[in-house]
Amino acid sequence: MSPANIDDTSGPVDPALGRPLTRKELRAREKSLNTGGHDAVPPQAYETGEVPPPPTAPPAASAGPEPSFAPLPGAGTVPAAPEAPPSIQEEQPAAGPRMDPPQPAAEPRIDLPQHEDLHPDREVLSAGEPHAAHAVPVMAGHRHAADAHYADDVHYADGHDYQEDVHDDQAYAPAGYHDDAHLDSDHSDAAHPLLPGSSAAQVVPRPSKKVRRRRRLLALFLTLAVFVTAVAVGAQFLKPLLGGGKPSDYPGPGTGEVQVTVDNGEGTRSVATELENQHVIANADTFLQAFHASGGTLSPGDYTFKTEMKNADAVNVLLGKDKTKVIYFALSAGLRISESLQAISEGSGVSIQQLQALSDQPAQFGLPANAKNLEGYLAPGEYRFPLGTPAKDILQSLVKATTDELVSQGITDPAKQYEAVIVASIVQAEGGQADYGDVAGAIYNRLKPNDQTGGFLQVDSAVTYGLGTRSFNFTDEQRQDKSNPYNTYANPGLPPGPIGSPGKTAIDAAARPKSNDYLYWVTINLDTKETKFAKTLAEHNAYVEQYNAWCKANAGRCT
Repeated sequence: MSPANIDDTSGPVDPALGRPLTRKELRAREKSLNTGGHDAVPPQAYETGEVPPPPTAPPAASAGPEPSFAPLPGAGTVPAAPEAPPSIQEEQPAAGPRMDPPQPAAEPRIDLPQHEDLHPDREVLSAGEPHAAHAVPVMAGHRHAADAHYADDVHYADGHDYQEDVHDDQAYAPAGYHDDAHLDSDHSDAAHPLLPGSSAAQVVPRPSKKVRRRRRLLALFLTLAVFVTAVAVGAQFLKPLLGGGKPSDYPGPGTGEVQVTVDNGEGTRSVATELENQHVIANADTFLQAFHASGGTLSPGDYTFKTEMKNADAVNVLLGKDKTKVIYFALSAGLRISESLQAISEGSGVSIQQLQALSDQPAQFGLPANAKNLEGYLAPGEYRFPLGTPAKDILQSLVKATTDELVSQGITDPAKQYEAVIVASIVQAEGGQADYGDVAGAIYNRLKPNDQTGGFLQVDSAVTYGLGTRSFNFTDEQRQDKSNPYNTYANPGLPPGPIGSPGKTAIDAAARPKSNDYLYWVTINLDTKETKFAKTLAEHNAYVEQYNAWCKANAGRCT
């Protein structure tokens, strides 16, 4: 415990109290003396930090009783306060033997009313205790956590090394004076606006190591994500510049010639891949997008492209929309030679006479000697040829498509090929597509010796071909006319040549017919192509009546 807090009763005796004064009471009286007998510290002391100077002359002592207390033994007179307190800014003497501070000259003590309302916890100093020598100003609400200690201790006559309580005398120190003890003390007053822990400036506790580590990991992850995204986006922009990806399209119009064949049933993806491999288009995917956007359909045939064409131009070639740039025509299955040559002439600009002259010389196209023309060999489909293509090359291309199909079915002999084309042309004209195999089998059965047909095919489509008409309504006289070489009612065996251009399905059926016992067949519905097969003539005639009934119900359809 600090000696300042000891309630020593060694002071002078107060007649009013009948006992010696304590240090606290002595200090209260000294405080009253220093304030000029007022009950409160002057307000300007709080505003400026300075105590007004005492009056030039102390007031005359009133004729009253003597002071009720006597000086402390051995204390002598109370020293007067120094004119100016020592400053901590002054240079401190070098370390050495501790020297007691010089005592100021004594001044008379004046009894004034006690002033304990300002510092109620202040103790009264006993005589001889220094006061205000090391005091510093006190700010409102400011408290030190511990008593301040000075570098130079004061030795008192009673044998105690007493250190002045700075809190009690700070209000009486001159303005601008700051003690080292004041600067080094621990501040704990939460109401002080400039101190840690005060309500005006709260100190946020530092996050824990776990939280800081988590924040660092999150920041690293976000940085990495931003970097990866930037690299991915940049790669997409730099890929075309660095050549890492194929272009979406060529600028066109392209050069040279590239022949591409589209087979029957081939898909657009396969064609697009082939065009990209042949360097006709730059990108199969973008070409397919352009093709599907056009709304067109893919048709089999031979197509002529250029290298490095625009997607739109390549689509037009497949759709036949660039007729001004290529030779284009389409042939349907079942067309006769005259009809096929007319379509080729219109598409190519070659005269019908020139095409007819070439057709009448089938030997130069590899056909057998019994072939009179190119009938049956002009394969159906869509065709495109470069402008200026010779007429013979056009016809040769169509004939080759038919012979290649026959070879694929195992028929390589030209004579056998010609016979298969004749059967295929009858199958094309007589049966529904689903019945091509049964019709081909019945035709070969009729050519064999039998007691029903006697080797006669008896097909109406062959008779009408010889007559040069399309109507199945012909007279009995025409049915018995042997002068018509295509009259299979009057002439046994196969007709002398094909009666039209068979398609791939009919050629395959003629090359590989179904094995059956049928000798007759009749299509009873021309819309659905429903065909009835029979083994006897009586059964066949019953089906013929069904056909006639349909014709009556659909007037004009069976002409």
